[in-house]
Amino acid sequence: MNDRCVSLLEKYELELLRTCKGRGAILCETDIGTLILKEYAGYREKCVYQDALLHALADKGFSYKESIIRNKEGELLTEDVDGTSYILKTWFEGRECNVRDREDCALAMQTLASYHKVSALCQELTEYRSLSDVEAEFEKHNRELKKIWRFLKTRGQKSDFEIALMQSYAGFFEKALAVTEEWKSCKGQEKSVQVVCHGDYQHHNLILSGSRFHLVNFEKCVPDSPVRDIYLFMRKLLEKSDWSFSTGSELLLSYEKERHLEKEDYRMLYYRLAYPEKFWKIANFYYNSGKAWIPEKYQEKLLKVNRQEQEKKEFLKKFREKYGILTS
Repeated sequence: MNDRCVSLLEKYELELLRTCKGRGAILCETDIGTLILKEYAGYREKCVYQDALLHALADKGFSYKESIIRNKEGELLTEDVDGTSYILKTWFEGRECNVRDREDCALAMQTLASYHKVSALCQELTEYRSLSDVEAEFEKHNRELKKIWRFLKTRGQKSDFEIALMQSYAGFFEKALAVTEEWKSCKGQEKSVQVVCHGDYQHHNLILSGSRFHLVNFEKCVPDSPVRDIYLFMRKLLEKSDWSFSTGSELLLSYEKERHLEKEDYRMLYYRLAYPEKFWKIANFYYNSGKAWIPEKYQEKLLKVNRQEQEKKEFLKKFREKYGILTS
């Protein structure tokens, strides 16, 4: 067994039977079930908020989620001899959501809608902060893209990736500015209902156990518009499907079976999808990586984001028509 794991788990009211390594964590078989021990890098206050959310969800009947195990002192976090904080949570035997499986993705969206419906009722937790500022987020990305362009122009001998990035830059930056300006002029006055978003609603945080998806890793939970979670999950699936409109509309239909989306939700989702975030992510990774050597997969990602531009344009056109999005 892992010695550090054993010493940490001695601080809990349980009997450790065996351990094995998981993804960035240690799975622990105990007399109270399978648990997962992970390093916790966030603030202690955030962990308290996370625990309050998980308890509130359970109190309101949403049981398909993890729980945090407190140690013998009643603390949510346990420190090792080096002062590193760890968190112990319940775990579910099962598999991750398969993003290539339409039924899995439909169930994932229904699960998200059910979660949002319940988390919206946790009013004491949704009042911690206002809705995210989409405009500020776009403008921050635009400033970063400008900085990356200035850096690229000063480079002497450029790599193939840098040349390709520069060749792609003008079109994507122009699109980023246009979407930002459209959002400023078209954003609605009505407010989206605030929920407590999961914050990292991706396939690896959805574990199919029995016939239901169970949600794990709430470390990024935050009060916000439900679009925050919907966008993150949808964008990745749309990229994998070459921006198939039928895929997108099926996902939204699955969500709407459990929870209604307002006009403002669709408007916000449209502009989030329209902004060239994937290009920004690739460029930002390059800028923050040391610029010396870029993994081949990022060159492939840049080629893919260019190749998919026409499909994305067609998707956005159909989205506007179906959901009545007025643009300037």
